[in-house]
Amino acid sequence: MKRRQFFSLAASVSALALAGGWRPALAQDRLSMVSIPKVRAPWFNQFEVGLNRAGEEFGVDVGQQAPASADEALQVRLVEDAISQGVNALIVVPNNAATLVPSFKRAKEQGIVVLTHESPAQEGADIDIEMIDNVAFGATAMDTLVEQMGTDSGKIVVYVGSLTVPAHNIWADAALARAAEAYPGVEVVAERFPVSEDQSLARQTSLDVLTANPDLKGVLAFGSQGAPGAAQAVKERGLIGKVAVIGTTSPKQAAQYIRDDSLSAVVLWDPGEAAYALVYLGQQLLQGNTGLLSTDLDIPGLGKPLSVEGNTIIYNRPLIVTKANLDENETF
Repeated sequence: MKRRQFFSLAASVSALALAGGWRPALAQDRLSMVSIPKVRAPWFNQFEVGLNRAGEEFGVDVGQQAPASADEALQVRLVEDAISQGVNALIVVPNNAATLVPSFKRAKEQGIVVLTHESPAQEGADIDIEMIDNVAFGATAMDTLVEQMGTDSGKIVVYVGSLTVPAHNIWADAALARAAEAYPGVEVVAERFPVSEDQSLARQTSLDVLTANPDLKGVLAFGSQGAPGAAQAVKERGLIGKVAVIGTTSPKQAAQYIRDDSLSAVVLWDPGEAAYALVYLGQQLLQGNTGLLSTDLDIPGLGKPLSVEGNTIIYNRPLIVTKANLDENETF
């Protein structure tokens, strides 16, 4: 594959109020990759840490351009701009799996490797990597919520980032299936609200849900901003200790809420590990190693995956953070 230079992003991208400071190198003997996550947030700051570590170790020019909001159209524009600049590989955490397919097709036509995360079986991707088994993760989240509620019955509500974020909805499906199977006393007052990538909206929705359901026992938020928003609402209503809040928020962002007990636990994984793995996989593909979709794959520091399903490599590395282990995990 012919290597391309990756020049600074076009002016149209700069006008999109992106996070950054990254300036790609112009050396033609180095591969170039750009990461486009869902939104600018602490979770994806840790993702960038993994990108940078892998870039240094594997000699790849890699940077991240994060949309200012979880807007699928904005994410598509960033992907299209990166394609037009001729990067060697795209690393994307999709807001909408379907919306990105045409862009991924164009990228592949230009010989650009396409890698995704949090989007199992992503159409158009060479490889998607998941750091947890999605069904087991959803079930674990429900088990954790019930444990923190202190009862296996009562009303709960489930949040996702949007109704089109693939992983969030797989987790929600699995959590609800686990509740139906193991906790018949759990009552879901609404199957899911698409508010979990906006802390302010999650707070307001939680206040509304608490008004309609004053006997609510738990909030399960899949998405980086849902749990802090719900925790704010629980604290404002004086319901700490009466309503458990579980979410997939970064420990650093969740810390203040965990410490005041408005947020009971976070269930997640280290996004930096996923980013590191994606850079490794990208440079392997670009160097002609096409035999990566196998349980014999051994990524440095991560080892071998749990399973491989189609184009999706699945690890099993969940992390549950509570007040008891917050200090040792408050790194992202």
